[in-house]
Amino acid sequence: MIKGTLIPIGGNEDKGFHKAVRFRLDYISQGILSRVVLESGGKDSKILVITTASGVPEIVGKNYIDAFNLLGCHNIDTLFINSKEEADFKENLELLKNADCIMFSGGNQSKITTYIKNTQFHKVLLERYQNEKIVVAGTSAGAMCMSMEMITGGSSKESFIKSATKMREGMSLIPEIIIDTHFIQRGRFGRLSEAVARYYDRIGIGLAEDTGLIIKNGNYCEIIGSGMVIVFDPGKLTHNNYDILKDGTPLTMTNLITHVLSSGDRFDIEERKVKVLSIEEHML
Repeated sequence: MIKGTLIPIGGNEDKGFHKAVRFRLDYISQGILSRVVLESGGKDSKILVITTASGVPEIVGKNYIDAFNLLGCHNIDTLFINSKEEADFKENLELLKNADCIMFSGGNQSKITTYIKNTQFHKVLLERYQNEKIVVAGTSAGAMCMSMEMITGGSSKESFIKSATKMREGMSLIPEIIIDTHFIQRGRFGRLSEAVARYYDRIGIGLAEDTGLIIKNGNYCEIIGSGMVIVFDPGKLTHNNYDILKDGTPLTMTNLITHVLSSGDRFDIEERKVKVLSIEEHML
């Protein structure tokens, strides 16, 4: 059984950068990053922010330091890895081994796999996630790289067209699902649909911005944040013509099970079952 906790986030999570101090404290203290801190062991936890995906790693790193500082956390390190050799530097492996939480920033998910996948750093990350009570969180690109089958691109204007969605192998933290982010805001229904048509033994998870999952034991998901999670379950498809189509051809799928979930709802990946909050619980 996997002992770590996985927290994929759909991007643009609240970091407390409101003009008024009272709003900075009110929102961030109830938000996703606050839950990341809680799951990691509280304010004294050691948090390692990996900014490899970002084109502006210094700025992104400082933003996370400031956000976690607002939550009372001060044991924060940032790490920008720019090559496989760099990933395995002794000091970088030590940071990884000592962290209670590893947080992957947004940017370009292919940079994460290019520079970290199949390194000693990657091996230690997988071993710690599987065998220790640590948190591996990631936002946007940092969430998408968690899959085994990772979406790398695809325009929403070319939705439902075979090969419009570009994919490569991800970090394989949770092989059973395929994650897409900024899902509602950027209209990414089509590219995740194509992904599950292609890999119909996987479940598609579309995360809206400022929305995430707390995944325990590699299976039990709790929705957190202010938006929605869209789940595409292709397990009972009665028609899927992906395998016989030529590239550029529109897809047909029938009986794709779809769930729209929000904060507090739960999803069991193995059983493919949903548990939703009652109306009364949602109003609390």
